Amino acid sequence: MKQQATGADAFAPFQQALSEGWAKALESLQQSAVQGASAFNGGGTPLWQLPPAAKMPDLPKVSIAPEKLQSIQQQYMAEATELWRRGLDARPEGDKRFAGEAWGSNPLAAFSAAVYLLNGRTLLGMAEAIDADEKTKARMRFAVEQWMAASSPSNSLAFNAEAQKKAIDTQGESIAKGIQNLLHDVRQGHLSMTDESAFEVGRNVATTEGAVVFENEFFQLLEYKPLTAKVYERPFLLVPPCINKFYILDLQPENSLIRYANEQGHRVFVVSWRNPDESLANATWDDYIENAAIKAIHLVQEISGSKQINALGFCVGGTILSTALAVLAARGEKPAASVTLLTTFLDFSDTGILDIFVDEAMVAYREMQLGKGGLLPGMDLASTFSFLRPNDLVWNYVVGNYLKGETPPPFDLLYWNSDATNLPGPFYTWYLRNTYHENKLAKPNALTVCGEKIDLGRIDIPAYIYGSREDHIVPIGGAYASTQLLPGRKRFVMGASGHIAGVINPPAKKKRSHWIREDGKFPKTQAEWLAGAAEHPGSWWTDWAQWLKGHAGKQIPAPKTYGNGKAYKAIEPAPGRYVKARA
Repeated sequence: MKQQATGADAFAPFQQALSEGWAKALESLQQSAVQGASAFNGGGTPLWQLPPAAKMPDLPKVSIAPEKLQSIQQQYMAEATELWRRGLDARPEGDKRFAGEAWGSNPLAAFSAAVYLLNGRTLLGMAEAIDADEKTKARMRFAVEQWMAASSPSNSLAFNAEAQKKAIDTQGESIAKGIQNLLHDVRQGHLSMTDESAFEVGRNVATTEGAVVFENEFFQLLEYKPLTAKVYERPFLLVPPCINKFYILDLQPENSLIRYANEQGHRVFVVSWRNPDESLANATWDDYIENAAIKAIHLVQEISGSKQINALGFCVGGTILSTALAVLAARGEKPAASVTLLTTFLDFSDTGILDIFVDEAMVAYREMQLGKGGLLPGMDLASTFSFLRPNDLVWNYVVGNYLKGETPPPFDLLYWNSDATNLPGPFYTWYLRNTYHENKLAKPNALTVCGEKIDLGRIDIPAYIYGSREDHIVPIGGAYASTQLLPGRKRFVMGASGHIAGVINPPAKKKRSHWIREDGKFPKTQAEWLAGAAEHPGSWWTDWAQWLKGHAGKQIPAPKTYGNGKAYKAIEPAPGRYVKARA
């Protein structure tokens, strides 16, 4: 007891300063509710640098009930007093950044980490305790999480015990290598997440055999060589997201969804988006629907000679594909026998963490900046998505590359993640306002696209809808919401893991699980749906393959050549030159 009292007495001189700091901390959190989100609005300009017309008039109103604040203060004082009592015997717990042996054997580093964790817990507690609207609270949480990630002692050579030990063990070589890594990343313009020199598109990623059979200024259409003697009569078209390269669906032969569809006996076509340059700076959402998605659908029909096709859209590709099908439905066309949507938003009511970036001020600023023309640089979006998981996708590599002088190992998925694509400004701002901000795509006849009033309710065809349980880009509830919009026969499947790992999960790996509800009921929420679903081990691909075969028609001899031997022939080998263009 005496020792504990001594610790408290020693801490007393700091108590008044800490108490005075609570008001400043609350004010800082209040500022962060706006600035923290704006600083990451697509890698864009922080709010304080925006033109006056684009700024919010007032900060959001926030407060903390006195009893909540008192409880947080008391908890902080108690934990801080205990840390002060333990001094250099304090140890950080429960965080993998400080789990290494070097942290435990360096008292100063361990103490700094323990203090950092206490401060972080306290600020998160304040963010949770405030009385404010949900978006403001979410922005505060995000701002605190960004601060915590950026200010970690592990990010500083002065406090990172592991980096210090490595510098001593290598006689400074790790520091020299870290400086080389930093200079390399400055020259290339982005943080290295993998050894990019180990990969080349068309050589050891995107290697499934095929050919380009059509191209225009927006996309190339790839056709893949059949791997079976017979194919189904209805061809299969994949529409990937235009904010990434298509070869996420064809990384390696063993995890390629494209090759898997080939092996199942489908005649496979894929849209390979052009990486926009200044010649596409004025391209619009309508351009991408009419001249890309609808064009691709008609091309596959014409090349194959089939009146109907099966189509798949992934992420934004699913939104584009569904919009195109709705436009065609308004024109009296029904070109698809079925549609598959992977981690796709149609109803943007629940956009998860991305909602903190979107409000009228941000959208208006982007429209002013890019709505009449220009390009959104690919690395802006890539940075935004990385900062959604800053410890794993940013600071982990800062520490490894620069403080420890390590070269990240080759990893095809992270190579693809670093291969960014630009977006035309008018396309991007239309998408931002009409989907994320105003959610008009989910409202019948609220949008006019390509001259047609669109209603997703007209897409009356069988639909396979997939969502990933831990997806932070398209939350599982957002993916499930499509079941409430599409009127045809539906099958919803939830997979484990996140936006990419949940989708790219080949059966041979025998990893993860998926959930299916067999009674055909689709209650209003995903949580209600899950209550009646059963877990199945392994990949969802086999379930989807069986479903797709039921809509593929009879089998016919596989074509011997690419295209149709008439108007459409092989232009160049897959994956084509469009996908090789770097942002």
